[in-house]
Amino acid sequence: MSFDLLAQQPKLLYLLQGVGAFAAVVCLVLLVLHRGPARGGGAAVLLLAPALLLLTAGLLLPALRTLMLSFTDDEGTAWVGLDNYAWTLTDPGALLALRNTLIWVVLVPLLVTAVGLLYAVAVARSRLRSPALCLLLLPMAMSFVGAGLIWKFVYAYRPAGADQIGLLNQLVVAFGGEPRQWLVDAPWNVLFLVVAMVWTQAGFAAVLLTAAIRAVPGELTEAARLDGARPRQVFRYVTLPVIRPALLVVVLAEAIGTLKAFDIVKTMTAGRFGTGVLAHEMYDQAFRYGRTGRGAALAVLLFALVTPVVAHQVRARRSAR
Repeated sequence: MSFDLLAQQPKLLYLLQGVGAFAAVVCLVLLVLHRGPARGGGAAVLLLAPALLLLTAGLLLPALRTLMLSFTDDEGTAWVGLDNYAWTLTDPGALLALRNTLIWVVLVPLLVTAVGLLYAVAVARSRLRSPALCLLLLPMAMSFVGAGLIWKFVYAYRPAGADQIGLLNQLVVAFGGEPRQWLVDAPWNVLFLVVAMVWTQAGFAAVLLTAAIRAVPGELTEAARLDGARPRQVFRYVTLPVIRPALLVVVLAEAIGTLKAFDIVKTMTAGRFGTGVLAHEMYDQAFRYGRTGRGAALAVLLFALVTPVVAHQVRARRSAR
């Protein structure tokens, strides 16, 4: 590759410079450790230096840049103070995205946990446990974009009298009903998008909860049965308390993932028909409409919503130890 080509493509040049700088840091760390082993925590600090450098360049600096842009105008040049944040709390489109995001955060973790728990209870002691879990895990093997395309075809609509290519409308017509535009009719279309998300994530919950149920000490369940407890009582008073940490992990992990939901909404409705969420609205404002300040404000708002959930998850893991 000639230097003239690099000069004509500055982004490629910056990439090569970044890779070279990172490689230089790694070589420097290895050289220092080779010359003389560091004492105490010095070796750990040196070995962590490349990762900390990447985290700083890839996460910390962009986060600070986004925070600064949230106080600027659409071009990211003039200071506008809290105007962008006032817009996020007053604009109908932004409020709709916030409402939909809260609906997702409430429904997706609850439904994923419920479906995963029911499936785990059904297959935990079964000989067909492995193939049954693999079957439910299949949707996780594809991306959210692929899942969105699949469910978009499931909800596909054709006028009455035409051949229906959507599975759901085919069933409706087969039972004598009229086909519907499932992804157009608000607010129910939000729920149909939630179904696609639950379909992709139920396998994760089922695997985790199956392992938790199988880890319940047999002595506890046997003692409960000897005391006359029925299967439902054993599950409620013995199994559920023991697997509570696993349930909490599933709920918090799904809540974090749901707050960042973007792919399914973008693929299935592109945020139209009242289905927008914060992540998609942030993308539209920053990249589609060129309103950098508003997009950055939405990103900061999304970060503020995710942070308490992440902090609670970290605290729960520490207490479980």
